[in-house]
Amino acid sequence: MTSWPLSHFLPMQFREEEPILLDSAISKARRHLLPILMICYFAAFLDRVNVGFAALEMNKDLALTGAQFGIGAGAFFITYVLCEIPSNILMTKFGARVWVARILLTWGVISGLTAFIWDAHSFYVARLLLGAAEAGFFPGMIYFLTQWFPRTHRARMTATVQTAVPISTIIGAPLSVLIITSFEGWLQLKGWQWLFIIESLPAIVMAFVVFFLLPSNPDEARWLSANEKAALNAALEADKNAQEQVERFDVKKALLDKRVLLMCVIGLGNVVGTTAIALWMPQVVKSLGATTTRSGLLTAVPAIAGLVALLVCGWNADRTRERIWHVAGPYIFAACGLAVAAMASSPVFVMVGLIMAAAGITGASPSVWAIPSILLTGTASAAAIALINSVGSVGGFFGPTLIGWLYDRTGAFAAPLLMVAGVLLAAAFVAVLVGTMMRENLRIAQGEADRKLRSGAPLENR
Repeated sequence: MTSWPLSHFLPMQFREEEPILLDSAISKARRHLLPILMICYFAAFLDRVNVGFAALEMNKDLALTGAQFGIGAGAFFITYVLCEIPSNILMTKFGARVWVARILLTWGVISGLTAFIWDAHSFYVARLLLGAAEAGFFPGMIYFLTQWFPRTHRARMTATVQTAVPISTIIGAPLSVLIITSFEGWLQLKGWQWLFIIESLPAIVMAFVVFFLLPSNPDEARWLSANEKAALNAALEADKNAQEQVERFDVKKALLDKRVLLMCVIGLGNVVGTTAIALWMPQVVKSLGATTTRSGLLTAVPAIAGLVALLVCGWNADRTRERIWHVAGPYIFAACGLAVAAMASSPVFVMVGLIMAAAGITGASPSVWAIPSILLTGTASAAAIALINSVGSVGGFFGPTLIGWLYDRTGAFAAPLLMVAGVLLAAAFVAVLVGTMMRENLRIAQGEADRKLRSGAPLENR
């Protein structure tokens, strides 16, 4: 049976104006949606990594060892993994607006209550609850973008949203240190306790913003005209048809596909690298002899490099419509940086290595999450993205835990940094392997079909 783009059945005048209407719709969606998503992701990552800054004082107050902190930091990912796929499937049922608002509210409350932990075990429980609350948020955001933006725009849109990650460190690092030092003793609470309380507020506020302002799909957007909705829906439908001409997936088939399972290894590298940088960099910098205040400021420098790499790599990936080497290349670069940081004796070269690592890990991220949407569509895509993030998030537990154990055993960060470098090199190799297994999907994603789809030609004539 011949598959036709939605626009084929619309009046000729509409089809002639469709590219203009599509550009207008995408521009409006970018202006209305991305700021909200960026602030939400900023709040998410702020709540996820503030424990790394709290540790500068919290570990001493609670008598936590490096291994105990690593277990607690990683415990977040145990419940995060267990709840990830169900959460993402429920989001497709209830809609992004309701489900993302629920996630924001519950994790904001739990993050604030982390201020009142009293020992290692209460720390573990707080982190387990936080992981369950936040489960589904990031893959839900990726899935949400697929409901709004054609694949030729997704890496840029993902990169734009993910700028919140380095921004959360650029702003969050000095802010966290300022809170810790300025609020110490106020109302008989420690500075690190105020850190959890104050930095939980953005997530709680954004829960209400999302519920009232975030449309789940183009049909719910009051700021799009009827023709703009039709043009955007036609482009999204054409994307779906083009992908399904190569291969059609249901949820079960997607979750068992060997390419998706290999993508889980790529996701593992992404999460291990990201959590290593986010959770341990403040302590790595402090180990160079910096004070708590200076550690916060210096930690922002690699984050700035990550922000630049994120935007450049995301833009170039969409410009060239190449994904695989926009993952493998940055991972290899990051691994080299971690090796430099591990083996350098000079604090300057350690910082250079950390800057390279942050740039490579962050720069790869948009294309990591663009690859699954090249292969999959609909609920199968949502479930597979959740699986990839879930398996990857296993590294969010074992990565920090192993880093803490290696640090306690060796008394230095060289071995942990080299361990993370090895994980990234393995993920780079798997990314290239996945690329060889998805040649046809990648060929279509590089735009050979898009020009004819936009002109209204039937898919069988591609």
